[in-house]
Amino acid sequence: MIEPSTGYSYIPTPSYFLGGFDIYDREETLGEELGRFNPNDPIDRKTLVLHYCLVEFSELSYRHKYLLVGCLDKALRDASYDFQALLENDPEEYSSLPSGWDKMDNPRAFFEEVFRLATVEWKDDLQKASLEDQSTW
Repeated sequence: MIEPSTGYSYIPTPSYFLGGFDIYDREETLGEELGRFNPNDPIDRKTLVLHYCLVEFSELSYRHKYLLVGCLDKALRDASYDFQALLENDPEEYSSLPSGWDKMDNPRAFFEEVFRLATVEWKDDLQKASLEDQSTW
């Protein structure tokens, strides 16, 4: 399967879900906007996921969404998966998360909410993809 925006193979990881929160070169716009939310608060977390995270994938096909949710599901099933590592800012990368996100109280809970909402919001797409033979993609 090909990633539409790059033309390369589509091999999603849970970090893909953080793309909508990337404030690199947008600290004074998106950074300030996201700074009004607390990712540790369940109500704010839901707003963040629905309005900044999942909307980033509106152009993806139902098959891409299925694979994306599948990789997150696999990570959540792994008790040793280090979700905190996904939040660490790397000065060598051209991306950064809002201030304080690297100190999130429970990164796993954040990604659990992403998974929960993705399975609700993309229910029809995920159902459609689950009925297909993924080996033909």
